[in-house]
Amino acid sequence: MSTPTTFLTEEMRQQAIGLEGPPVTTEIEKGAIIRFAQAIEDDNPVFNDEEAARKSQYGGLIAPPTFLRSIRSSRREVPFDIPFNNALDGGSDWEYFEPVRPGDLITTVSRITDMQERSGRMGVMIITSTVTTYTNQFDQVVATQTTTGIRY
Repeated sequence: MSTPTTFLTEEMRQQAIGLEGPPVTTEIEKGAIIRFAQAIEDDNPVFNDEEAARKSQYGGLIAPPTFLRSIRSSRREVPFDIPFNNALDGGSDWEYFEPVRPGDLITTVSRITDMQERSGRMGVMIITSTVTTYTNQFDQVVATQTTTGIRY
């Protein structure tokens, strides 16, 4: 398939911006937190030693901030086909607001906040910005992730 010289129209941008994926809820398990902390070799006791964590300011185990990368998140679909086979992760920015604890029900919702077309060495690229919000069962936002995805 040949690469187009231009693809994204303003109408397509407006169709995509604001689209949300369906909410996805995950129950956070104590064992998953401990295994994750072990896998990233983080020996902080608030992540993997329940007895020590109970004596901490958190009063019990909490998940390492990067743990949220390991849970399923919603996937938003655009109402048109993007004719590019290659994808790159352009990076993520995270903000953390509340600790994630065993037993929490974390619901993720991803929303497209921007879509742009740019030309690069590889040709036309579609750059999509998405914000994923992680909310617990008390309707507290525990974290947000702003992601840049690149298709070319």
